[in-house]
Amino acid sequence: MTAVWTAQDAAEATNGEAKGGEWQAEGVSIDSRSVKPGEMFVAIRGERFDGHAFVVDALARDAGAAVVNKVPAGLPAHAPLLVVDDTQQALEALGRAGRERAPARIIGVTGSVGKTSAKEALGVALSACGESFATRGNLNNHIGTPLNLANLPQHAEYGVFEMGMNHAGELSALSRMVRPHVALITNVEAAHLEFFPSVEAIADAKAEIFDGMDAEGTAVINLDNRHAQRLIQAAKKRGLQRIVTFGSGEAADCRLLEARPAEFGTEVVASIHGTKISYRLGAIGRHWGLMSVAVLAASAAAGADLAAAAAALANFREPEGRGRLALIAVGGGGQATLIDDSYNASPAAMTAAIDKLRMVHEARGGRGRKIAALGDMRELGPTAPALHRALTEPLVAAGVHQVFTAGELMRHLQDGLPAAMRGDHAPDAAALLRILRAKLLQGDVVLVKGSHGSKMYEVAKGLVADGG
Repeated sequence: MTAVWTAQDAAEATNGEAKGGEWQAEGVSIDSRSVKPGEMFVAIRGERFDGHAFVVDALARDAGAAVVNKVPAGLPAHAPLLVVDDTQQALEALGRAGRERAPARIIGVTGSVGKTSAKEALGVALSACGESFATRGNLNNHIGTPLNLANLPQHAEYGVFEMGMNHAGELSALSRMVRPHVALITNVEAAHLEFFPSVEAIADAKAEIFDGMDAEGTAVINLDNRHAQRLIQAAKKRGLQRIVTFGSGEAADCRLLEARPAEFGTEVVASIHGTKISYRLGAIGRHWGLMSVAVLAASAAAGADLAAAAAALANFREPEGRGRLALIAVGGGGQATLIDDSYNASPAAMTAAIDKLRMVHEARGGRGRKIAALGDMRELGPTAPALHRALTEPLVAAGVHQVFTAGELMRHLQDGLPAAMRGDHAPDAAALLRILRAKLLQGDVVLVKGSHGSKMYEVAKGLVADGG
């Protein structure tokens, strides 16, 4: 495997001192538990841990080198090390140097909902157009972003970087590090309201992704979102010369025309800058169809081949916990269909997931019941009770048969539902899992969703573990 960093390169990038010979590293890691042979382990100091305590273990796992600001006890005299003043600053320096030397066209992705999925889909689409790299997992903060930049292959043609935030100012710093050629904002919704005075303030924080771009950059904005014009003006204010919109309306530059559910996928018809294109997407839901249009808009802006990118989307699958389908065992020896959307939740994401429940049920022939198992949505501030109650409307519109809920906030939804739709309410995810095991029937389609803190992923994992 080609070295990502030599001892000399890493020392020059960080102004550090390389020890232990002319070592090479095939990548960069901050986790001694998952460091791969040949990777450079960076000993980050966190609030609850100090990576220096795991240097010996990382090197024992055949890490190529370790980045430290002090040499831990117990190391061999010729251990491969990079000694720096501050390991966090060294990681950031490696990230900046990785970005500087790469010729890749860089796409930055953010949004209140769907940024990880869009990043994953971009990785799939662009891999059909040339060597590509995408953020690993959801490592999208002040540690994850430089880590991913440091792992950007020198010969990659495309790089996709997810950037997250929950406070103003965070995204600006990340964008200045990534310096994207293309910035995709999937949407702006009521997420992290605990940390912002309004959704408009969230929009302004998302617009910080433009801060690291030059005038030739392209902003890709969701015209269906009610904050689109605010984002467009923010892009113009920063001097961006090219703004591309996507959406379902005629005014969008890149438009979703049709999204028809099919078995384990969606047949999509779109218009990308006036070019009509049909393709299959390996995920079910109209919101996935709209996401795919955003992906093609960003891919085209990065100079990728549109036809190849669209064809590759047939290989995209929902990331784990973000709407992936599975067959699960239910009482009596039958099976039900699970929609595992348990990774996280916001009001907009809940509405999209409820509509997906309707579409999957329809694709399964309309047999069995539509069941929603919902956990609390977190970080919504004082509006949380009303936002939970407001889910009644999309649940009724989708014709959901029964709604099971868990958590203190979801009690507001349960109490506001029509009597016929009320399933059981549980104090937490573990109790809800026990209820669902007893209540699910052959042919049901069940949606499991909630904020990460509600632990609804335990419900999804428990149902899958019961057998399929």
